[in-house]
Amino acid sequence: MVKAMSPQVDPSSSPSNETKAEASCECSNESDVKLPQVGRVYSVKRLDGEWWSAEVLETRANENKAKRVEYFVHFENMDKRLDEWIEIDRFDLEKGELPKHSKIELEIANDIGDRKLTRHQKRKNEIINSHQLINDLDPTTAILEKEHEELTKVKYIDKIQFGKYEIDTWYFSPYPDEYGKQSKLFICEYCLKYMKLELTYRYHLGECAARRPPGKEIYRKGTLSVFEVDGKDHKIYCQCLCLLAKLFLDHKTLYYDVVPFVFYVLAEVDKVGCHVVGYFSKEKDSSENNNLACILTLPPYQRKGYGKFLISFSYQLTKIEGVCGSPEKPLSDLGKLSYRSYWSWIILNILKDSTVMLSIKDISRMTSFNNNDIIDTLSSLNMVKYWKGQHIICVTKKAIEEHLKAIEHKKPIIEVDSDYLIWEPPKKQIKQNKK
Repeated sequence: MVKAMSPQVDPSSSPSNETKAEASCECSNESDVKLPQVGRVYSVKRLDGEWWSAEVLETRANENKAKRVEYFVHFENMDKRLDEWIEIDRFDLEKGELPKHSKIELEIANDIGDRKLTRHQKRKNEIINSHQLINDLDPTTAILEKEHEELTKVKYIDKIQFGKYEIDTWYFSPYPDEYGKQSKLFICEYCLKYMKLELTYRYHLGECAARRPPGKEIYRKGTLSVFEVDGKDHKIYCQCLCLLAKLFLDHKTLYYDVVPFVFYVLAEVDKVGCHVVGYFSKEKDSSENNNLACILTLPPYQRKGYGKFLISFSYQLTKIEGVCGSPEKPLSDLGKLSYRSYWSWIILNILKDSTVMLSIKDISRMTSFNNNDIIDTLSSLNMVKYWKGQHIICVTKKAIEEHLKAIEHKKPIIEVDSDYLIWEPPKKQIKQNKK
């Protein structure tokens, strides 16, 4: 999304309870309608014009709008990224308070079409499954997960200005309070410094000497470049990168201790500088041979092939190391889809071009994919059977061609050219492999 920036005034980081109360009184004097209350569910108009039940999670007085009260709402059974701050004119207060899940239960009760029923039941099942996943965790992890949900349920930062893009955020990110409660942040696309005011941001752009990520450039082909940034050597930059990423990632833990990680930052290069597109991080010493800890493509650059490029790049490094790797689990929903389609495309093409029978180990040796990832991918395609204690690939050329045709639109758009990759594994890693 590209928008012209409008002048900003200095908003307060967190409105006081007195300010909220005063703003609420102003609104109540204007109308006899009872105001929405935190923790209750109301009928709310979404951006697409449809009315939906939504729970009020928080309120604030917007300093940019003469302290008008805004309500942070979560639409029932919808992804958290759709949560937003709205004003009172988006509520249908004549209906009053609604029970939770009322929208879904009403449609099911009225039997409004099989298509809608299936869609809403699927959403309901997704929420039930997510709660089941938490219940399946060990007690300590489950407590931490619930605490994380509580701490991150309200997204205060609505937008960021990042280079020429004004980007709507998706999730909460733990920026320091002075910045984390702003409705909009301004972030330098070169050094990733974050600012509250457009004036400060404009001044910074004139003073900032950075025009590329720090660290070593290890790949450059055409207008694409990848930089290797060590969390130990460039701690502030990597912490800022994690904070930026958390605005668009829900279930990844944000590590303030970035020292154990290396960050591979992908950028588009032009005559002005290197514009950050996305990145993946990698643990320096992973006991489980994880070749990727976290991956993100920024929203303006999504659906252009950069995500699969980063995945492919992580495996190129793994090949040079001479080991097999796998992304850190659990994957996000978007990450799982990207990896599954990437693994499927690579494996199916290997099977299509092979003139001999291949085993799971053969494919792993050719791709550096983890055995379990190969088995899971083939199982999803119904191309593997378990026989006499081992997994056997059972597939016909016709089935391969049909599957490839079905995922043709998901094939990698941008390939990694290993001839342009200049990288060596850390010396410590080389010694371990020799042993």
